[in-house]
Amino acid sequence: MSIRVLIVDDQALVRAGFRVLLETASDITVVGEAENGEQAIRLADELTPDVILMDIRMPEMDGLEATRRILGDPSASAPRVLMLTTFDADEYVYEALRIGASGFLLKDTDPAQLVDGVRVVARGDALLSPSVTRRLVTEFASRPEVRRAHPKELESLTEREHEILTLVASGLSNDEIAERLFISPATAKTHVSRVIMKLHARDRAQLVVMAYESGLVTPGLPAE
Repeated sequence: MSIRVLIVDDQALVRAGFRVLLETASDITVVGEAENGEQAIRLADELTPDVILMDIRMPEMDGLEATRRILGDPSASAPRVLMLTTFDADEYVYEALRIGASGFLLKDTDPAQLVDGVRVVARGDALLSPSVTRRLVTEFASRPEVRRAHPKELESLTEREHEILTLVASGLSNDEIAERLFISPATAKTHVSRVIMKLHARDRAQLVVMAYESGLVTPGLPAE
């Protein structure tokens, strides 16, 4: 089944470039384009895409507000949102992850990475660069205004699941977690899925945010 993608960017040339790149893949179909957040909300409802490539910085309504409204509508079939940014330390990326975006890509990313990124979020995984994510989340989660209360759901996690959550927060993949804990990749995946379910998280991206905001991982220090 083809992955349906909506491209949202205020620059027509950027949209055209992404369309050309994505449509080279036989399993991806670009179903529409939007030049601002308001159009994105309308087209997300009309076209029901699987993935939205969402620019963060746009006039009229930015990608952050559009993402918040799209993912916050319980009556809609929620797509996966992949944020696009020019800056690898864009302060808005943190907030995008917190409200449910499944990851982010730099606009000058390699074409193959763009296609793979769409596939990754379409299957329900998060697209997070470990090095960029650690720097980004550590910096902005340490701000007092973004710290949240300790989620009660954390108390339901086993010792192993706490360990898994900490490793996810450091940006490790399932294979890397498996290697670190001397378990199989399938077992690591099962643990991650269980943590996502227990914490009512949308995906790994929200697990990262929750780990930092809850204080499970201390901002400014690497997760061990």
